[in-house]
Amino acid sequence: MNSTQVTALRAIEALRAGVPNRDAVNALASLQVAVDDRFAELLDAASAPLEKPSPEKPVRGLLLGGGFGVGKSHVLEALAHRALDAGFVVSKVVISKETALHDPASVFRAAIDSARVPGRPGSAIDEIAAGVSAHSEEAAALRRWVHSDEHPVDRKFAATLFLFEHARGDAEFVDRILRFWAGHPLPVPELRRRLKEAGAGGTYKLSAGKESGLAVQRFRFISRLIRAAGHRGWVILLDEVELIGRYSLLQRAKSYAEVARWVRGDREDPAAPLAAVLATVDDFEAAVLVGKNDTELVGKRLRSKGTAEGDRQATLAELGMRVIEREQLRLQAPDRAALDRTYTRLKALHGTAYGWEPPDVEGLERLPSNRMRQYVRAWINEWDLGRLDPLYQPDTTATVPQADFSEDVELERGADPAEADPDDPISTDIGET
Repeated sequence: MNSTQVTALRAIEALRAGVPNRDAVNALASLQVAVDDRFAELLDAASAPLEKPSPEKPVRGLLLGGGFGVGKSHVLEALAHRALDAGFVVSKVVISKETALHDPASVFRAAIDSARVPGRPGSAIDEIAAGVSAHSEEAAALRRWVHSDEHPVDRKFAATLFLFEHARGDAEFVDRILRFWAGHPLPVPELRRRLKEAGAGGTYKLSAGKESGLAVQRFRFISRLIRAAGHRGWVILLDEVELIGRYSLLQRAKSYAEVARWVRGDREDPAAPLAAVLATVDDFEAAVLVGKNDTELVGKRLRSKGTAEGDRQATLAELGMRVIEREQLRLQAPDRAALDRTYTRLKALHGTAYGWEPPDVEGLERLPSNRMRQYVRAWINEWDLGRLDPLYQPDTTATVPQADFSEDVELERGADPAEADPDDPISTDIGET
């Protein structure tokens, strides 16, 4: 079996399973021109000079909407490879019980664990740190930023960056620093002792705070560390965002605030070399914002506390809901020409994978309600059956699964314990309303 056939087989297996890989994406490409254009703008904004941010084009995110099988995962994978090829570190995060959108700490852990560094196969945080040259202008820019009076991060980041450069000969302690940057705790007493040993005992004012409160700051710091390592920035892809519809009302409120932060950008750090793409089902607005009356209930519930903090929480959540209502870019269903091109490519791919001449197959009737994934699965299944029994005449039907937006308390148990408290503030900073 030659390499071309292996590549074709990998693509077919990925498409059959509905989980596209690089081979499947390369074979079928993306049919979403509007998404590609908007993503190019995001990459340009994320790679702008750090110390000269453009107020007209702050780094923002993109919210994609589409039904089951319309190709959201395929588009995200295509965007991931495009960003990698352009020199960005890329993370793909699937929202789940363990990775709750309303919990930035769990999202950060998933993002750093799944991060891919262009051309580097190892652990992302190790590869990024190894690429930082202490004498480069990018590293100098990181030092200036993290030590500035207006720094939007805890002083632990400045202290650990100083110690990282000072203690490179101590591999064990350097690893502790990298693990801290990747989301693990690092005791303040140990930092103070290390700083004293390095002759910087009174330089950094450190205080013990909740680790969960550092999550958003870690996104700011790591995105700049990525730039210091010679990459253009960090792209975060968030899939299955619709799961927030199954949270309780207050957890949905926190999640809406996170949607706003990802799409509108970080007000505290608008120049961060960070871009995000979120994907959700296109009927989320009708099923949750309208169906559960969140547009009315969320703000009222939060403001009923009668506190300034409750009012702030309500404002953030309402902004996130407006983003979902007004700024969602909906994926386009394939037209006849796109289906014809895809069918032709897929037929040739199946022939290469199995070393045969696939016959023409009917697949599904071409209806507006059918999704690209359904067409692809039907064609592959009929070619598979025809290869095994040329006389068999398959008759394929398709159904569209419906999203389940019923509340599920089990989903909240995967969040950070501090974030599970309904009275906790929504600790997020986002762009201007």
